This record gives sequence, C-alpha cells and structure tokens, in this order.
Amino acid sequence: MRVFFIGICGTAMGNAAVLLKKMGHEVAGSDAGVYPPMSEVLEDSGIQLFEGFAEEEMTNWQPDRVVVGNAVSRGNPQVEKLLIDRETPFVSLPQLIGEDLIGNRSSIVVAGTHGKTTTTALAAYSLHSSAINPGYLIGGVPLDLPAGNELGGLSAPFVIEGDEYDSAFFDKRSKFIHYRPRILVLNNLEFDHGDIFRDLEDISRSFSHLLRIVPSNGYVLRNGDDPNLLALPDSPWTEVFSVGVEKSNDLVIANFNEDTTGSQFDLVWRGKLVRQIRFGMPGLFNARNLAMAMLSASLVQSFDREKQSVFENPFLGTKEIDYSNCRGVKRRQEVLLDQENLLVLSDFAHHPTAISGALESLRSRWPDRKIIACFEPRSNTAVTNVFQDRFAESLALADHALIGQVHRVERIAPEKRIDTQEIVKFIKAKGRLANAFESNRKMGDFLRDEFDSASKLKSMVVFFSNGSFDGVIQEFVEVVRN
Repeated sequence: MRVFFIGICGTAMGNAAVLLKKMGHEVAGSDAGVYPPMSEVLEDSGIQLFEGFAEEEMTNWQPDRVVVGNAVSRGNPQVEKLLIDRETPFVSLPQLIGEDLIGNRSSIVVAGTHGKTTTTALAAYSLHSSAINPGYLIGGVPLDLPAGNELGGLSAPFVIEGDEYDSAFFDKRSKFIHYRPRILVLNNLEFDHGDIFRDLEDISRSFSHLLRIVPSNGYVLRNGDDPNLLALPDSPWTEVFSVGVEKSNDLVIANFNEDTTGSQFDLVWRGKLVRQIRFGMPGLFNARNLAMAMLSASLVQSFDREKQSVFENPFLGTKEIDYSNCRGVKRRQEVLLDQENLLVLSDFAHHPTAISGALESLRSRWPDRKIIACFEPRSNTAVTNVFQDRFAESLALADHALIGQVHRVERIAPEKRIDTQEIVKFIKAKGRLANAFESNRKMGDFLRDEFDSASKLKSMVVFFSNGSFDGVIQEFVEVVRN
C-alpha cells in the first residue's frame, strides 16, 4: 500500500510513518517545515519528503491512503484536494495507529495529564529488557531505548501513550479512543488543553469514554492517590488495580527517598514486599511512573496465568530488571551542563503540577544550590490565565523565577491572557526573586548577566518549556561552558 502523510514531520506522525515503512508499505509525506532531526530520520528510512503542501505532489505520487495530521486544517491545498475529489480514503493518525499498528495486539495505553511519555518509555524498556520484543510509539526521545518507535514482534505487546487531545480537524474525539487498550494506565487527571476542553468535567468525560473500551480480559491501572481519577465512573467490566503511596492502594510505593544519584523505594503488593528499586530518575512522580510501567509490563506477560495467581503477585515469574541507570526521556529534567558551581537542566513541564513536582525533586536532590527557574508560557493553556495563580505558586518554589515571552500573545484576548507581572508580584510577596520579560532574548541576556555576577555561588538553572525557548537554552549552555 502507498501511504501519504500530510504534516509528516511531527514527532508522532514521523515515527508512525517509519513504522509503516518497516511493515513494507511505500511511504511519503509533506510538511511546511522539513528540517532535522525528523527529516533525517525519515530520509534514512527511505521515506520521500515534499516541502510544502502542493496538491499535485500528493496526487502525482498516487497514494492509496492519506493520513491527515492533527496540526493540519481546512485550507491546506492537499486537504482541499482530498475533499473535492473524494477518490482517496483519508484517516487521522490515531485511527491509522489503532487499525494498522496496534490491530489485535495486546496494547498498553498510558494516559493522564502528566508522565505519559516517561511511563510509556519505561514500560517499553521493561518489556525490551525482558526480551519480549515489544512494539512501541513514544512521543519523545527515549534515552534508554534504541529509538522512539519500534514495530516489534507482530504478536508481541504494543506500548503507546494515550493523548487526550483531539484526533484531527474532522475527528474531535480524543486520540486515545482509537488505541484499543487491553491494559490502560491512568497516571493522573487534571484540567488541561483549555483550547478544546471547557473544564475538568469535560476532560473527565473523555477519560470515562476510554474506560468503556477496556475489555473484560484486560486491566485498568490507576493512580489511587488522585481524587479526580477516583471520581471517574466505576469499570465493573474489567479488573482495576490502584497504584500510589497511600496504603489503601494495591501496589504501594513505600520508603521513598532520593539523592543526587536518583531514588530508592520499595514496591509492596497488597501488604507483601515484591520489589526493592534503585532508580536512576528523581522524584516521587517518576517513582509512580516506574511503578505503573512495571506493573503494566508484568500484567501484559501474565495473560496465560491463572487470574488468582496474578492477584496474589502480578510480578511472579517476570524478570527483575535493573533500573538504576535509567535516564528516561530527553528534556525531562535532562542535565545539559554539570559543573562544580552550575547545573543546567531542561524540562518539558508546562503545567503547574509538573513544575511543582520538578522543583520539589530538584530541591531534595541539590539542597545546597540556588535554583533559578526559567519558564516559557507556551502551551495553549499556559498562555491563558486559567492557571495563573497556580503557576505563581509553583514558580515560587524556586529561589529566582524568570518568566519569558508569552507565546503568540497577540492571539489571546487581553482578559484571558496570562499576566506575568502579576505572577512576579506574587512571587516577590513570598520573599523570592522574580522577573518577567517581553522577549525570551531579553531573558537570556539577563540570565547571562546573573550568572556572571554569581558565578562563584552554587547554582542550578532549569528551563521549563514545551518549545525551544527561542534558542536561549542552547545559547546559555554554550556561553557558560566556554
């Protein structure tokens, strides 16, 4: 089959295109920005790329099927050609993944507001380390696996993160509805994506729809410490296990502590110690991510066992894996520079809960360092005032907060726009330092001056952004390294 991707250079689109190529299909695609690293990944896989969306390039290639990316909308010349001619079938990327990549394989779908990418990578790593040969599709760059995508054995499990965002301009269902979960991991649930969801009730409705498609021979793993998940409707048609720090959970994370090398904790299954973990990644939130990943990977290997033995110990008969050197996913508390007096980290966090968790963990690991937190309001929710107070509380956990440019500020009505100066006032009232900047470039200049004047102090600079910060991160690292 000849498959054409419109908007192929997105992380998920590109990785899915590579997997289709590995399955033996002819694959090509178009995008407005064809540039490394994704362009190189695609070209190395033998996928033909077209710059721009000229309709004749798609039609001349003569696809049997077209995949329309989530970032593509009406007005795109290739989309309009598809709709006018009605000759070539087209699908959203999530539908393609569900039908062509997952199919009837046992799938682990990792959903939730936070930790999806990390948990997906850890579950895939657990199966990979157990010689299971899983397939997986990870929405980031895993540091413990060969790549972000793998076809795996066609009868082996498939691991994927279940994003709650909508599927395409013509399919407003959440992406995860297409992914056919046999094991569903629910990490947490908070309001996010204010551009497509009205409120927490609205986003919870999508999660309740996802629960309804877990089969009776599957499992749901939920964060038992999260009240929003506990408020979802019951799922009596399948088995539900809870994971967390509270003793009421089925799998309890106990005796947690961390230092500069990572974390240590015990996993207790219904009162019985089943694993002692030394983990290379920091933070209680990552300990929960790993616990979810380990339990899902063990359960997907247990489908041939009697259920009673699974209830007694789901880890029975599975390989004990060394997680002490795990690094997780790129841009999740990734250390970019480690000098005696300066640490520089990059973190994808763009929600106040994620920022708070990261800063609390960093404070525990490096209590003697001054923490300078740089935040770029960039996501569709972060640029609004929905979380303004919570962002202020989160950033006040740092010693000095630097707030960069609000992304595409002109598109947001003034009454709905995040007010970074108000955040600065709040943080200063807490006795911390804070500055807000009209441009990321000005923030970068200020940061370099700050480092020059405080270079003899033990400091840590952490950048929080789901974007590039306009190149400020790499420029700062290069300046202070030299």
